[in-house]
Amino acid sequence: MLVPAPALAPTPPRHAGPSGSAGQVRHLISLDDLDDAELRWIVDRGCAYAAAGRRPQPVLGGAVVGIYFKKTSTRTRTAFSVGALRLGARVVTYGPQDLQTNTGETVEDTGRVMARMLDALVARTVGPVGELHALAGDGGMAVVNAMSRDEHPTQALADLVTLQRHFGRISGLRVLYLGEGNSTAAALALALSRYPGTELYLRTPASYGVPRHVRARAEVAATRNGSVFDERHDPRDLPEDVDVVYTTRWQTTGTAKDDPDWRVAFEPFRVGAELWKHNPRAAFMHDLPAHRGEEVAADVLDGPASIAFLQAEGKLHSAMAVLHFCVGSSAGSGSGPASAAEDARPTTHT
Repeated sequence: MLVPAPALAPTPPRHAGPSGSAGQVRHLISLDDLDDAELRWIVDRGCAYAAAGRRPQPVLGGAVVGIYFKKTSTRTRTAFSVGALRLGARVVTYGPQDLQTNTGETVEDTGRVMARMLDALVARTVGPVGELHALAGDGGMAVVNAMSRDEHPTQALADLVTLQRHFGRISGLRVLYLGEGNSTAAALALALSRYPGTELYLRTPASYGVPRHVRARAEVAATRNGSVFDERHDPRDLPEDVDVVYTTRWQTTGTAKDDPDWRVAFEPFRVGAELWKHNPRAAFMHDLPAHRGEEVAADVLDGPASIAFLQAEGKLHSAMAVLHFCVGSSAGSGSGPASAAEDARPTTHT
C-alpha cells in the first residue's frame, strides 16, 4: 500500500552552502551538499510529484538541462530526461565519446563552456567526485551527480522517496543491506543516518565495504541523530525483524574487481527467501539492474515482498524533485518553485 504524499513547504529552503550564497545555483554532487531541511524537502517533493501524476506544472519552462553519461544507464538517465521534459525543460544529451574531453580539453574548460549554455548538467562519470566539482567550478549551472565512484546521491533520494511512499515514514525504519559497499550503499548510509532512529545494518564482504571516509561521515550523522550505522563482514551475523532487505548487483556499473575469484567472497551474501523466516514483514529493495540467481533469488525479486520496481519508478519522482530544487526557482518561465504537486490531492494507492 502506498501512503498519501506528505504536506510540504511551497518553496525549497535555501542556505549559503556549498553552492555559495543563497541566490546562486544549487549543486547536488554529494548528499553533504544538502542540509536536513533541504534533504527532506526533496523527498517530500518527490512524493508529491508521485501523487500529482504525469502532468506537473512546468516549473523548468525555459530551462535547458544537459544529460551526460559516460557509463551505461537505464533508470537514472531515463528518469532525469523524462523528468526534465515533464517539468518543461529542454534536454541536450551527450554520450561518452561526444565531448572534447576525449581530445584533450580539460574538464574545467568544458564546464566553463557548458555553464554559459546550460542551466543544469546531470552527469554520470563513475570516476572521482573531483570531476564533478571541476565541471561545477564556474558556478553558472547546477551540476547533479548521477553516480560517481564513491557516491550515488540520486539513488539514495529515490530510495528515501520509496520508503516514504511505502511505509509512510523514514525515521525509525530498520534496513538490512547485503552485498558490496559500493556507491549505492555509501549514499544509503549517508541518507538514512540523517533520519532519527533509523537503523542500517550493512553486511559486506571483507575488503568490499563502504569507503572509510563515507563510514566516518555516516557515523557522525548517526550519533547526532540517534540512528544506527552498523557495518560488519559476517553474513551470518544478521539482525532480525527488519523493515527492509536491500541488495545491489555484485558488479557495479563501470567498475571491475582485481581479484579474479571475488565471487567466492560474495556467495554467502546472496539474498534468498530464507531471510524472510526471521523478517516476515520486510520489503525487498534493489537499485537494479538485477541478476536473478546471483545477488538475489528470482522468487524474491519477483515475489510479493519486492518493491524494487516501485523503487525504480521513484527515480523519476526524485529526479524531478532534484531538478526542481537545483533549477526550478531560476528557470526562464518565471513560474518559480510552485508546482501542481502542491495542489494535487494526494491519494492512497494499493
